[in-house]
Amino acid sequence: MVQRIDVTGADGVRLAAWEFRESAATAPPDPGAPCVLLLHGLMGRAFHWAGTARWLAERRRVVALDQRGHGQSDRPAAGPYTREAFVADAEAVIEQLGLAPVTLIGHSMGALTGWQLAACRPDLVEALVICDMRASALGEASQQEWEQWFHRWPLPFPTQDAARRWFGEDDPRVERPDPGRGAFFAEVMHEAPDGWRPLFSRRQMLTARETWVHDAHWEELAQVRCPTLVVRGLDGELGRAEAQEMVRVLPAGRYAEIPDAGHYLHYDQPTAWRAALEPFLDGVRAGTP
Repeated sequence: MVQRIDVTGADGVRLAAWEFRESAATAPPDPGAPCVLLLHGLMGRAFHWAGTARWLAERRRVVALDQRGHGQSDRPAAGPYTREAFVADAEAVIEQLGLAPVTLIGHSMGALTGWQLAACRPDLVEALVICDMRASALGEASQQEWEQWFHRWPLPFPTQDAARRWFGEDDPRVERPDPGRGAFFAEVMHEAPDGWRPLFSRRQMLTARETWVHDAHWEELAQVRCPTLVVRGLDGELGRAEAQEMVRVLPAGRYAEIPDAGHYLHYDQPTAWRAALEPFLDGVRAGTP
């Protein structure tokens, strides 16, 4: 069962949060149950976490957030789409839904939001999972590549399956067939009058990305005091050397690597993803992560 909860984010932006339970018959979670907030990556949506949320909900209160500009949350034309706004939104969700102390699990951009929040509001965060997000600056060339890539999207797609095939097979950025990537992007397409288009504004996504690609985030990472698991796909965007340096910088860092997985590792290898997370999360509750 999934229940939508509207939350007021920074600057009054309406945010759609989604609470996952095992079934409609499942009682509301015990007030003492551990809480998890799931933060998707750039261009993502809360329902990208559905598979993860199902097993987490067996023993935890689980909420996934459509971040501003994504999913069914507001997409204000004037923004702001700053790092401060994304962090303040996550903070608002935790406080308004009474999730603290919460475990934050973030993918890509959502992971950066998670560690920035953990750094500035340690009282709210019990533990953190960083999924395939770099701490180093990506640089202006990376932003230009993304802008050019957006222009190559053959929109509108005639069907959702056509979008799945393009992002998973035909996109020039794909070196070999990537079903997880195809599934990820198919789920952020909606049917418009002329075909299938993204739920988000590509212009707004570039604006959001602009706020982190030019800066490194090592200093904030070093301020995260809670137990933190850094997870990378073997073929993902976070390299092994950088991931291990992130673990070294973190005061309570742990490392996990998932073979045969790329950037969308929770799609690529859901069983291995669970196997990496579950012992860490159980250790947090036991006080021995």
